[in-house]
Amino acid sequence: MNSIKNRRKVTGRKLAVGILTAVISLTTFSCNKVDNVSSTRLANEETNWKSLEDAKANLMSVYGLMRSATVADNGHWVMGDLRQGDFTITNRADLKAVVKGQLNASYPVINRITNWRRFYAVVNAASLYIERSNEIVALDPRYTKLNNDVDIAQARILRAFAYLYMVRIWGDIPLLTSSHDGDFVQLPRTSQQKVLGFATTELLAAAKVVPFRYGGTDPIFPGLYYGEGWASWNGNVFTRLSAYIILAHIAAWQGNYTDAANYAKFVLDNQSSQYYVDGANPLDYIDMNALTENQNNMSPFAYKRATVMVGFPFESGNGLATANGHLEQLTLAAPFIPKNRPEMFVSKDTITNVFNNPFDLRFSRDVVTGLYRTNYFYNFESEMPIFNKIKVLSPSNTSGNFMLFSSSMVFSRMEEITLLRAEALAVIGDREGAYTALNKACALRGINYTTINSPDIFKAIFEERRKELMGEGWRWYDQVRYNRIKKSNAIYATKNGTGMTFKQFEDAGGIYWPISQDVISANPSITQNPYWQ
Repeated sequence: MNSIKNRRKVTGRKLAVGILTAVISLTTFSCNKVDNVSSTRLANEETNWKSLEDAKANLMSVYGLMRSATVADNGHWVMGDLRQGDFTITNRADLKAVVKGQLNASYPVINRITNWRRFYAVVNAASLYIERSNEIVALDPRYTKLNNDVDIAQARILRAFAYLYMVRIWGDIPLLTSSHDGDFVQLPRTSQQKVLGFATTELLAAAKVVPFRYGGTDPIFPGLYYGEGWASWNGNVFTRLSAYIILAHIAAWQGNYTDAANYAKFVLDNQSSQYYVDGANPLDYIDMNALTENQNNMSPFAYKRATVMVGFPFESGNGLATANGHLEQLTLAAPFIPKNRPEMFVSKDTITNVFNNPFDLRFSRDVVTGLYRTNYFYNFESEMPIFNKIKVLSPSNTSGNFMLFSSSMVFSRMEEITLLRAEALAVIGDREGAYTALNKACALRGINYTTINSPDIFKAIFEERRKELMGEGWRWYDQVRYNRIKKSNAIYATKNGTGMTFKQFEDAGGIYWPISQDVISANPSITQNPYWQ
């Protein structure tokens, strides 16, 4: 395992180059491109798309762009965890505005994260890769058609993932299916159903091509991948299971729970085949110490791991640690880092309300010692308990004198996709299967759900998601799906003094974020989400 942890070869360096390219690209947009998106070419036309090295560098750049799109300004957490979430803000007015639902407030951070151009940089780069990378096959004999097919499939997955991300945030968005590197007619918004339909078609096609793992004995694509084995690639690139996880989430967002259940089942059915293969850490459910303290180097947050089935690592050993784009930047303080207090924390009232099971290993009072467990929260009895579930400081320590972080952005892991399957089974009426999946997801957390102690299966599932995935960017999107399922006629929100049910709130566009004025100014065919007009 140590050899996996300390690997610092070409793969990591190429990923670092991709991230740097992504950051540079996101600062050099011009207004004559679609939705203010600039070219994502990595080199000029005379030198690019010629060699195997070009193929690898350009693909890693698409990954780098998607990584940057999700974590820039901590957007993944600000959008997913703060809106009607569990965190209390200490002194940042912009974050307080998000918590209060004032998403059109005039703050630089809010303006930047409501600008979708960073995601369209991913779409454009992925489309360009799909269109141009096959040119290399005829020019470099080292770059085989199979290699190219697998690379193009990854680009299609990344593009589809970007579309899922944008639909969850803004609803209807422009649908681009080809690259653009010059002036052209700017596109209006496309219905989210059509966008997600396109993404689903892309993912299903890609899932037939990408392997379960790269650089090993996978029969779909055996042998080294760009000269590296699976121990180098796991957690870094998207696999067949990654495609099915994204498919499951698209289906759930659309309310198509039969497909969501089937896609999630495919992932769970194939989990055992990815257990300790080709020299990599296993794809598995992990216990509390592994999750929060990186016991045996198993944490999905501390290192790239097979458990990061959809996500992006910032592994310090590969030169990817950064000062921002990490939850710890907002949640940690002394004694973990030299900072007096965090920018946000979970209040004691919220903690005791959410974690109300005395046997919950994430947080409860130990019945033997009488002390509060510290897996999720440190110094519970203080005014501001520290949310320390995720704390990865460079080089992969849990505390230090420098605020340089290397935690992964984890979109999905085994516990998450299992809970999504439980949700899907509950909706389609398989209560027994839903309870089985729910308890499989929390088997290592010290609790168990039954029809007796948790008769409302939907409430139990979403309570478990709230606990297990706290700080992983899921809270707001889970609330949207929960309220869609419940279909309550109770007042959910108030606008201009008028109460709205959740359906009225959603129909008015309230579940989405406003679109940055910079986007609207650059593209007159784009109109603001109605709720924010």
